[in-house]
Amino acid sequence: QVQLVESGGGLVQPGGSLTLSCAASGSRFSAMGWYRQAPGKQRELVASITNGGRTNYAMSVKGRFTISRDNAKNTVYLQMNSLKPEDTAVYYCNAVNVFGTYWGPGTQVTVSS
Repeated sequence: QVQLVESGGGLVQPGGSLTLSCAASGSRFSAMGWYRQAPGKQRELVASITNGGRTNYAMSVKGRFTISRDNAKNTVYLQMNSLKPEDTAVYYCNAVNVFGTYWGPGTQVTVSS
């Protein structure tokens, strides 16, 4: 059974940093990533990474966020720097294998002074 467990969300001031982690179990994944959904908005891709290390970022986070993964630990990370109020959202871990796409329950990130 596939399970994705996110951690690391919270409240941070503008300009601050947070690191999200997502530990996966039950399978290996060709791609893992992070999506976010702000109130009243659609869920959007933040960043993704393949098991070979190829990354993809939303334009709004390029240069501020860094995605990485530890294949041995089956874990993906999102280092978020220079956070802005518009980064406030629920962040969801996403993982893809040959059988389908899986989602974590989400972790709240709030950027506010």
